[in-house]
Order: sequence, then C-alpha cells, then structure tokens
Amino acid sequence: MEYRRKIVLKNGAEALLQSGRAEDGPAVYENFNRIHAETDYLLTYPDENSFSPEEEARFLEERADSPDEVMIVAFIDGNVAGTAGIEAVGRKYKVKHRAVFGIGILKEYWGLGLGRALAEACIACAKEAGYSQLELNAAAENTRALSLYKSLGFEEFGRNPRGFRSRISGFQELVYMRLEL
Repeated sequence: MEYRRKIVLKNGAEALLQSGRAEDGPAVYENFNRIHAETDYLLTYPDENSFSPEEEARFLEERADSPDEVMIVAFIDGNVAGTAGIEAVGRKYKVKHRAVFGIGILKEYWGLGLGRALAEACIACAKEAGYSQLELNAAAENTRALSLYKSLGFEEFGRNPRGFRSRISGFQELVYMRLEL
C-alpha cells in the first residue's frame, strides 16, 4: 500500500511519512533495534529481532506492494525517526474486516506530534484498505500512548494483567483497544 505525506512537527521540523521501500531496509532495521532498546513498552527486545537488514528490505517491499497492509517510515532530516503500520488480523471471512496497528518512535522524537501523525496515517490507510476495525494493545503503564489512542477514538475493550513479562519490571498489564472505522 502506498502512502506519502509531509508534515511539520511541533518543533518546526519537517517530517516525511512514506511507505517503506526496499532501500530503507537497513535503516529501518537499525531504527527497530534502537527503539526497542529505549522502551520497555514494546513486544520484543533488540536481541529478539527476527529480521536481518535484507529481510527487513523484503518485508518493506511486500508491504509497499500490498493492497491492504502498510509500513510507514517517518524520516526527519533524512534519518528514520519511527515506523508505524497496519497488518491484517487474518484472511478468513470472519476476521478479514480487522487490522492490527503498531507504532515505534525513537525517544528523541517523542512529544513532537509524530506519533499522532503516524497513527492518523495508519487509520487513513486502514479505511482505504476497507477494514472496519483497527486494533492495538499497549502496556497500561504507557499512559502517553493510551491518551493518544483515546484522543483518536480508540476504545478499551479488555485487559490482560499478565500480558507482557518484562525483563526489567516483571509482568505488565496490556490494554486492548479498538477503533471502528
């Protein structure tokens, strides 16, 4: 799925949000590892990254060619600042109306509006792809993210008190959220 948009962040910097391309693979791979080292709110740790830079490039190319899935890469001054994407929950009739949303941003770019812009881009792509429900889960401790998602219309539909087992803090509660499109 193709996406491209320029935005101005709260600090006046310009960001380019666009569908990832194969040539972005190595930079997105490095970005993934940095982001996952900076926060304990994401699913994996850097040492659990199952992709190589080459596999990341193929993944980005597959998403760019997909009619209903996307990986959006945020560039600031030519550097990858974050990524966000949507993925089908499944292809069977009973679940093909649902997509799952994920996002990751380098800590140095938190609080600038990049998360909102990436989330809005994913919502727009999910609508364009024909989904009627977008879903996510977030660590309950990640109050900034939960506040963002609620402001975009996501509603909580459940919690798992032992959803993540953190290497740092033990069990983390997950909040399950959905947005009707």
